Amino acid sequence: MVALVVVREGGDMKMRPAGTVLTFGTFDVFHVGHLRILERAAALGARLVVGVSSDALNISKKGRAPVFPQEERLQLVAALRCVDAVFIEESLELKRHYLTEYGADVLAMGDDWRGRFDEFADVCRVVYFERTPAVSTTAIIEKIRL
Repeated sequence: MVALVVVREGGDMKMRPAGTVLTFGTFDVFHVGHLRILERAAALGARLVVGVSSDALNISKKGRAPVFPQEERLQLVAALRCVDAVFIEESLELKRHYLTEYGADVLAMGDDWRGRFDEFADVCRVVYFERTPAVSTTAIIEKIRL
């Protein structure tokens, strides 16, 4: 079982449709693009569960360590009022397990992943959101380095 940290229960659930929405991300150098995708994902269901990529997963995926360690990124995401629960995502190969473990009705991802998770349509609805234009962690890191 994957450790799930419930950060809030109840809240404004009556304002949101029924069901659990699951999304994943690194959420390193947290920015408004991250916030917008999480708020849009939360609007799709009564409960938003967020998988935050582990440091090891980020290194294997992107070839570099994140700027902020996983526990700090987890705390930042958990502090958002639109997020109901968080966990550390250990492996891309465990996506199906995470979806079934947390009873996902919807998987919401940024459109940079478009088509990559269509295989999970048998488990839940798969939704891809457009990214916030001109906002990316890579661009922010490059700007800071200048």
